[in-house]
Amino acid sequence: MNIVTIGGGTGSFTLLSGLKKYPLNITAIVTMADDGGSTGKLRDELGVLPPGDIRQCLVALSQSSDTLRDLMNYRFEKGDLQGHNFGNLLLSALEKIEGNFSSGLQKASDILNVRGEVIPVSEEEMNLCIRLKNGKILIGEKQLDHNKDVRKCGIEKVYLDPVPKANKRAIKAIENADIIVIGPGDHYGSICPNFLVKGVSQAICKSKAKVVYNCNLTNKKGQTKGFDADNYVEEINKFLSKDRVDFAIIPSKKPSKDLINKYEKREGINSVVRFIEDSRNLRNYCLIMADIIKKNVIKKNKNDKIAQSRSFIRHDSDKLARVIIEISEMDKKSIIKKIV
Repeated sequence: MNIVTIGGGTGSFTLLSGLKKYPLNITAIVTMADDGGSTGKLRDELGVLPPGDIRQCLVALSQSSDTLRDLMNYRFEKGDLQGHNFGNLLLSALEKIEGNFSSGLQKASDILNVRGEVIPVSEEEMNLCIRLKNGKILIGEKQLDHNKDVRKCGIEKVYLDPVPKANKRAIKAIENADIIVIGPGDHYGSICPNFLVKGVSQAICKSKAKVVYNCNLTNKKGQTKGFDADNYVEEINKFLSKDRVDFAIIPSKKPSKDLINKYEKREGINSVVRFIEDSRNLRNYCLIMADIIKKNVIKKNKNDKIAQSRSFIRHDSDKLARVIIEISEMDKKSIIKKIV
């Protein structure tokens, strides 16, 4: 079975870590809009394509030793390299040595013994533009979590300028897919930028594959404030320009009260995504409710420069992968289905 994942960052890492345990042909299509933290510095100083999200996908699909996988994620604590990931530096160096990002990525895949394929959604420059509700324009994906105006005013629209062309290998993977899995991940930072790349949304709409959306677990103030599960699906379909989502996965259990309170203290009331059963009279997609939330509290790395913007309520890799495998064998006859 050919499965294509679309996203980036920690969300893709979580999903791929579970999927690689099944006999699947996996292709991870990854956003290249990241310009924050270690990735942003390398992008600015070396003129390389952003390695961070790609690195996480490589590590997730790697079948090499734990030591090598840990090395790729190692973050320097002191000196001029403080905050940088070793894996980001390696990918940037390989890009320089090989002359282009894809060739360097292939070398890294060989080194890490990657099971499957990791493909940048585009090899052209990607700059995420954010238009706020007050008319102000912000440039850069990092603005989403670090510009106070985003939280204060709210987002009206995100777009890419200029609009890059899709990687041909990404389009081919979508065309050959049996299942396309969107998310989980930051809505405007990791997921939607992929659909703004020329050719991606069109390919998904033309594909005969089942389209599965892993609904976000939490909302962000100024971005998706008050969103419920249906709002997220509507947003994804809007970016695709077609009602293309077949299945949406949402949690059947709530996070602990402690985690909910901790998150709402940062992002406001109703920041944990809800499912309102009577909120829509008619759905053209099937809602899959399953126990998919990771139980353990996520520990923050003090050397991670963007740790404060990261979520501490996350999906469980193995549970999420199992649900997707079950979806591959079902149809949309049920509007709401619970998986125990």
